[in-house]
Amino acid sequence: MNYVIVDVETTGGSPKASKITELAIYKFDGEKIIDEFITLLNPEQRIPDFIVRLTGITDKMVEEAPKFFEVAKQIIEFTEGCIFVAHNVSFDYNMIRAEFKTLGYDFRMPHLCTVRSSRYVIPGYPSYSLGKITSSLGIKIDGRHRAGGDAFATTKLFELLYNKDPFKLEKFIQYEVNPRNVHPNLDLDILEDIPNKAGIYKFFNEFNQIIYIGKSIHIKKRVEQHLRNTKSAKGVRLIQDIARIEYELTGSELIAMLRESNLIKQHKPIYNRQLRKSLFPYGLYDDLNPQGYIELSLKSTTKNPIQPIQYFNSKKEGGDYLRYFCEKYELCQKLCSLYKTQGACFQYSIKSCHGACLGEEIASLYNERVNKFIEDISFEKESFFLIDKGRDKTEKSLVWVDNGHFRGYGYAPFHFHGKEAMHWARYIDEIPEDKDIKMIIKSFMKRDATHKLVSL
Repeated sequence: MNYVIVDVETTGGSPKASKITELAIYKFDGEKIIDEFITLLNPEQRIPDFIVRLTGITDKMVEEAPKFFEVAKQIIEFTEGCIFVAHNVSFDYNMIRAEFKTLGYDFRMPHLCTVRSSRYVIPGYPSYSLGKITSSLGIKIDGRHRAGGDAFATTKLFELLYNKDPFKLEKFIQYEVNPRNVHPNLDLDILEDIPNKAGIYKFFNEFNQIIYIGKSIHIKKRVEQHLRNTKSAKGVRLIQDIARIEYELTGSELIAMLRESNLIKQHKPIYNRQLRKSLFPYGLYDDLNPQGYIELSLKSTTKNPIQPIQYFNSKKEGGDYLRYFCEKYELCQKLCSLYKTQGACFQYSIKSCHGACLGEEIASLYNERVNKFIEDISFEKESFFLIDKGRDKTEKSLVWVDNGHFRGYGYAPFHFHGKEAMHWARYIDEIPEDKDIKMIIKSFMKRDATHKLVSL
């Protein structure tokens, strides 16, 4: 298998508005460079001053250079049958795709990113930008911000990664969506417009019915994964049914999760069957036993009409969660349904349980710790806003919990701080609460440290 390591210099950062000024391609066979293709290109538009200062490429230098259409056939022949490799591959790959698109040609190749593969194969470096990672590895760049110098340095980096990884970086190869696999009505150009940001996406069939709703912090990547998933019968059926795609940016991962849950319940898409029932089929429940001790147990939420203390995706997740807090709050594993025995629990034998399983600890003292645990993991009667990223740099997202109840979410101007928190309610679109929404918020708060909590 051959690889083409590519770097482009351009007139700007957007494939839609910018053009290529210089292109460098090195062909690598797994052992050595076997060919190269390097050329300046006339972008047929003025090169901005800040780009000139960055790259050193001027309008005069490209005046007599070939235009892209004049080398397009050479590029296709040079790269045919190879894997397209670049540092931050989406930029270089999409720039070249955009150039071919203006010529009416759909340029598609399997591609691989050396940023992503570097983080996996050689973890622990403070930065994986091309300049810094190559400097850390002792790879010299002769001509930084010129296509030839950057592409050659990327080739040396790729060679190092290729030799270090026993699977030769196979898992990092991203294969393009095959137009022959998808519904004839699906316009694949929509994939160019979907940003790789947090949000939700909807798949429609040819009758304009929503058949699947999903969320991701990288919606472009997730949508493409769906369209490449031919490994399961369900995946193939879904691909063949998708005739149209819509998306919404949310900025906040939490709002994406809440929006997805709400829309699935509203539209009941056929491919979301599992989520339609309940996101959290197991719950943590408390009961007072005849001896006066509070017992905790995991039960099916579908068979229990009472609202649990906490919800879980699986019984194993609930067991792991309860086991951790059992140790933290010095609770009895027997009374938490984690250790079946007629006598003392195992924790008692190692002095981590105070003997509630044998009636040695006073029930009121034990129950005090159980109630402290329950209080700490719930936000009953609490009022607060969760503040996170907005859909763009001009705003921030807000999720409102009032007296322990979810009220809704919305977006406020980026510089809205300093005003009374209760005034922020005007930015909120109120949404009915359900058990899944409450659990989504609890789960998010447990694992995400980037949001800001403002108590009321």
